[in-house]
Amino acid sequence: MAAIDCAYTVTGEGPALFLIHGIGARRATFARLIEGLKDRFTCISYDLRGHGESPLPGGRFGLEDLVDDLEALRARLGVERAHFAGHSLGGMIGPAYARRYPDRVRSLGLWSTAAFRTEDDSAKVKAVVAAMREKGIGPVLDTLTARWFTDDFVAARPDVIEWRKRQVTDTPADIFLNVFDIYAETEMGPWLHEISIPAQVLTGELDGGCNPRLNTLIAGAMPQAELVILPGLKHAIFIEATDQVLPHVRRFLLAREAND
Repeated sequence: MAAIDCAYTVTGEGPALFLIHGIGARRATFARLIEGLKDRFTCISYDLRGHGESPLPGGRFGLEDLVDDLEALRARLGVERAHFAGHSLGGMIGPAYARRYPDRVRSLGLWSTAAFRTEDDSAKVKAVVAAMREKGIGPVLDTLTARWFTDDFVAARPDVIEWRKRQVTDTPADIFLNVFDIYAETEMGPWLHEISIPAQVLTGELDGGCNPRLNTLIAGAMPQAELVILPGLKHAIFIEATDQVLPHVRRFLLAREAND
């Protein structure tokens, strides 16, 4: 399957940083993060295939196809080496890219992602996908948003919750379920130890599916990884609390620049 030319935005100046969003999301996920990084980094955010303004693929696709899209974007922009960071499914695309193109990657951000799932962990995430196939995505959305956002945020910002739900419902159902399948079925555990690039592994303390237990194992498997657990947060860390994430991301990236 040929790579897809995804819609993208380039903001800022300095070393390149590719930002990869998660399931049924958009590049807008990183808007506030980019505001806090654009003085030192050229931030490249893009919509995954079939999401937002990016073209629809002509059939089912897998993780390696999403890696192909990212490589096509890098080549189109003429960036030789860059930092790569992703949230959720994006935190699987980045390492898969680094595994295939290690010489292109200066550092990795694995934000709110999962690996080393137990059989029980895998069964739970696959059950969510199965419920959406059976009942439709709409009826399961409240379950998802309760996993993504803290109760206080849900109560305080119903407008943001609706905006995030609308991103999902605006994503074609077959695309949404396809990327959820990739997220549910990808297991990075067998190969993460191969990635010796400096990495930041970061997740919310209360993130159910991408929890501190799994992220501790991820960081432990990677030779040059640091682990950050954000207190009191669930999954949607960039929508709910960029102010808590930004200092860690900025510190990590600037340290990489100083050491390169």
